[in-house]
Amino acid sequence: MTSSVQNFTDAVGNTPLIRLRKASELTGCEIYGKAEFLNPGGSIKDRAAKQIILEGEKNNEIEKGGLIIEGTGGNTGIGLALVANSRGYRTLITIPINQSDEKKDMLRLCGAHLIETPPVPYSDPENYVRTAERLAKELKSSEEHGLLYSNQWDNPANPAAHLHTTGPEIWGQTKGKIDAFVCAIGTGGTIGGVGTSLRERNPAIRIGLADPEGSAMASYFEEGQLKSTGSSIMEGIGQGRLIDNVKSAQVNDVYRISDTEALLVLFDLLKEEGLCLGGSSGINIAGAIKMAQDLGPGHTVVTVLCDHGQRYQSKIYSPTFLYKEGLPSPPWLG
Repeated sequence: MTSSVQNFTDAVGNTPLIRLRKASELTGCEIYGKAEFLNPGGSIKDRAAKQIILEGEKNNEIEKGGLIIEGTGGNTGIGLALVANSRGYRTLITIPINQSDEKKDMLRLCGAHLIETPPVPYSDPENYVRTAERLAKELKSSEEHGLLYSNQWDNPANPAAHLHTTGPEIWGQTKGKIDAFVCAIGTGGTIGGVGTSLRERNPAIRIGLADPEGSAMASYFEEGQLKSTGSSIMEGIGQGRLIDNVKSAQVNDVYRISDTEALLVLFDLLKEEGLCLGGSSGINIAGAIKMAQDLGPGHTVVTVLCDHGQRYQSKIYSPTFLYKEGLPSPPWLG
């Protein structure tokens, strides 16, 4: 019998590991995905959202009726809105206008005040993160019940969520028999927190970065410079600036992944293994396959299945959208 929990917040975490059959057979390794799409808010970002809000409460930054502000590609905003609803807060979310309609619709459904911004780089004052920062400063004095600017990018509560929950869960689920962990960087919380947690238990575990085109993280960890080429349709991952959470990440191996590689993995997983996943999961699994091939047969590699593919149905599972981008589409959709 499944144990009961008291509220939304308590339901976050303790997600299963799923063996990825074809990836494992291809490499001769055991490749597992941490099923973070099974969190109550539908993504791995529920963990960071929970930890950020609990820390805000602990530090007396917010009380019931208070406002939480965040700039997000979607999933952190959804997690924050749902945790906030369960604990009596309001949310104001800024998001680039080019993010999937499904995520924006979910934020509105949650009751968040949604502000869409131009898809411009961080250097532009109209960038979604810069907009959130500005609004947090402007509104702070008028919020009598407190204002929490969650700032997932530089907030140590983000990697702490994975240091104290995701990492130990993976260690326990593999019974310590894990050789490598690999994932992409969005805010750096997952790779930083999980990597630190696992390497505290076994320093020999290798940490891999799966980086989409257009991101500067691969060059940062390989050369110490922020350089990028190309672009990617994948949302919520890839980073062009050095944020605090990235500075603390430990990365041994870097794998550059194209959108085509990631999409083919996703389509195959859906058709052959029944897993409908978002774009970042495709990047992660493609990275895990490459890392397993480098390690050789007989090793165990774990990655993260970040969210469900239905949040991107109008993009990465839309033949019309993919055709315009010059990318492959699911063959069964025409």
